[in-house]
Amino acid sequence: MKRIGVLTSGGDAPGMNAAVRSVVRTALASGAEVYAIYEGYQGMVEGGNCIRPMQWGNVGGILHKGGTIIGTARCAEFRERSGRLLAARNLVHNGIDSLVVIGGDGSLTGSLIFQDEWPSLIEELVQKGDILPETAELHPNLSIAGIVGSIDNDVCDTDMTLGADTALHRIVDAVDAIADTAASHQRAFVIEVMGRKCGYLALMSGIATAADWVLIPEAPPNLDNWEDKMCEVLSQGRQIGRRDSIVIVAEGAQDLHGKPISCDHVRHVLTDRLGEDARVTILGHVQRGGSPTAFDRNLGTMSGATAVDALLAHDEDIPLSSLVAIQSNRFVLTDLRTSLEKTWAVREAVTNQDFDTAMTLRGQGYKEAFKMLRTLVRAQPHVVPADKKRYRLGVINAGAPAPGMNTAVRAAVRLAVDKGHTVIGFQNGFRGLISGDGKELKWMDVNGWAHVGGSFLGTSRHNLEGRDYYTIARTIEEFQLDGLVVVGGWSGYQAVLQLHQQRQNFPAFEIPIVCTPASIDNDLAGADFCVGSDTALNNIVDALDKIKQSAVASRRAFVVEVMGNNSGYLALMSALASGAERVYLPEEGINMQDLLADINMLVTGFKQGKKLGVILRSERANETYTTNFISSLFEEEGGDAFDVRQAILGHIQQGGNPSPFDRIQATRFASKCVAYLEEQLDRDSVVSACVGMIDGRYAFTPFEDLPRQIDRKNGRPRHQWWLGLRPVARVLAQPSPDFRILERDDRR
Repeated sequence: MKRIGVLTSGGDAPGMNAAVRSVVRTALASGAEVYAIYEGYQGMVEGGNCIRPMQWGNVGGILHKGGTIIGTARCAEFRERSGRLLAARNLVHNGIDSLVVIGGDGSLTGSLIFQDEWPSLIEELVQKGDILPETAELHPNLSIAGIVGSIDNDVCDTDMTLGADTALHRIVDAVDAIADTAASHQRAFVIEVMGRKCGYLALMSGIATAADWVLIPEAPPNLDNWEDKMCEVLSQGRQIGRRDSIVIVAEGAQDLHGKPISCDHVRHVLTDRLGEDARVTILGHVQRGGSPTAFDRNLGTMSGATAVDALLAHDEDIPLSSLVAIQSNRFVLTDLRTSLEKTWAVREAVTNQDFDTAMTLRGQGYKEAFKMLRTLVRAQPHVVPADKKRYRLGVINAGAPAPGMNTAVRAAVRLAVDKGHTVIGFQNGFRGLISGDGKELKWMDVNGWAHVGGSFLGTSRHNLEGRDYYTIARTIEEFQLDGLVVVGGWSGYQAVLQLHQQRQNFPAFEIPIVCTPASIDNDLAGADFCVGSDTALNNIVDALDKIKQSAVASRRAFVVEVMGNNSGYLALMSALASGAERVYLPEEGINMQDLLADINMLVTGFKQGKKLGVILRSERANETYTTNFISSLFEEEGGDAFDVRQAILGHIQQGGNPSPFDRIQATRFASKCVAYLEEQLDRDSVVSACVGMIDGRYAFTPFEDLPRQIDRKNGRPRHQWWLGLRPVARVLAQPSPDFRILERDDRR
């Protein structure tokens, strides 16, 4: 029987436990055995009780925990061949020649060295008599599947590394709180974040928090007197009304000559040259710890399942050492050695002060984000040449509120104004466009909007009809609009589609209109992710963590209803992130056979010692089998085995300040929208479209093509990428691999 070892190594990263859980349960469900190697490479060298067989229940209740339950440690012995010889002996004695290594680039590099030496290590063990020749023949090679656990997001070939999203949350929450204090006292704060050779956390937190200045290793200030430029920008900001100054410094920040830039140096500059009451906050290890976000839980879960599949596959195309990567929103396997070589090249470029090469190797998205940040940190917009074309652009929010709407509007306004355009904001969505309730939004009018949930412009659902088209045409003509940005959900898309179809009757509608997807339901065609869905998902997962704590204390099953309209995205992704036993989706529906099977699952589980149960129901999974009906049915049929409670999460899912992911996504969408409108207005014939990230690339879907991608009956896209994650959720939610609930679900 195949035996797989799993270890976590190097610095801990939130989401490691999710990956360990997934490796263990996926392996067991596939008929393999799995061993946890405690304390990383140190445990591999020590052997004995540090290498233990794992069972299904050993990894229960760990999804929400930070750190790693199997421990991690630095191991000087493993750096030497003698230590690796001991490690090889211990693995072979346990019948292990396949490893899932969860760690940073240093840990993964160590695994490559170990793999390269494996044949010679096995030969030496035979010569010493530590293992028999026939045993050696059973383990000729070492297979490795690497999962990057690093909050720095500093490994090439993967869009995100495990723990980076959680670390970004910690930073953004801290900076938001510090900014309140800074504004109250009119102070400057210099905040150090992690990232010795990679400025990802500093760069993205700078965008998400609307910081006033950011210093990263790959792109030092391009002036020798950069301190003067920084002070000039911060001073201008104070003059136009800013009450605080926030400077974010990556721990590896340096100047053009490679000299480190410390937080203390920045503080002294602000104090001496501007007379600022400047304070330093070093966030330190709070960035690394704590409960992982929904994204990191799901990233760890899917990475673990993909790693096991790679090790169990009999596929010659899969290298002996592979890296589990997420690319274009899909989980893929890359060659571990090649990915690490690219990572080393970036670090070498930074060390050698070849910053152009470093930025190029980081990727186009990284470069675009940095360019966008340089505009957004300005105290005032650029002075635009008199001969540059200037346009009048409108912006509205439409549909249900979604966290990140304010972020998108702020970015659209500032990026457009910086290019010399005039932006008109209309209140309450299309109703404001109908009534002409609009006013010009200038640079400082959107100050402080980036981190706030809700919609300062207001929003509404409104179905256009009759005279609405005439009055909207009048408003467009009255305000002399050249283009329109609509930030919203399904009803906003429908309204724009109606305007698009009415162009032959109303020439005023022949302006380019571009939609930014903003909906917690994540149910819009032309976009893998909508602004607001990540915040809603984290709100749900936070609530489920609390519900599970309540349930475990009382032997209860909870039936929890989440939003989603006719899309099961929130339900499925929160089930995956919380470890819920069952999830009901509108795409699948519910029948009595499902319900009876789930009652049987819960009764059996509780009788075998189960302490809690969580059943998730998307709000429109079935009109007849409501949350109340399911709760009552489970209560009646569960008997004395368990109590049942229901929880309808409601509008807490729509509220709260937007997550870092939603803030960054909203900002990027807004940048793409402004650029798209400029491009269209330079053409003879304009095309209205909606922006989205599809398969990892930003793309615009013309409204003429949109109807073919929409399931109009159910109000959702025809293709929903996330349904591909359904099988993994089913497998991992089982009480044990031999509990045959799969017989019911296999028919789907």
